[in-house]
Amino acid sequence: MFNQETISMKGELIIDRYDFTGQLVEKRKIPNLVVTAGKSLMISRLLGTTDGVMTHMGVGTGVTSPVVGNTALETALGARVALTSATQSTNSVTYVGTFGAGVSTGAITEAGIFNALTSGTMLCRTVFPVVNKAAGDSIIITWIVTIS
Repeated sequence: MFNQETISMKGELIIDRYDFTGQLVEKRKIPNLVVTAGKSLMISRLLGTTDGVMTHMGVGTGVTSPVVGNTALETALGARVALTSATQSTNSVTYVGTFGAGVSTGAITEAGIFNALTSGTMLCRTVFPVVNKAAGDSIIITWIVTIS
């Protein structure tokens, strides 16, 4: 008899919203979905293909629940931002994206991680109750993707 190992992927993001004075005014912790395209990209990198690593994060106003077939945000709000950092631990990767004052202002309800400024492959997508980002606010999203 043998033991069969199961590998799973999950994500979680933390949204920190700061007002124009730099004061933390809201903190959220939200689970997310690792989509099929993201899983396929990760597997292809094991084979040494040249698919790009994750480099950007985007937010939007879409409210439709994520499904494994998603390849983009439902309704992007402004341009994607370059990741502030990406770090690896034993079985997880932590991505950080900063949306500064005047960037992606509005009623944010979705987020995603991508390997390009436009188009590209989406790794993860999630929706959440509205985070109202005023013009002077900044948002830092910390996204942790864990393989277990």
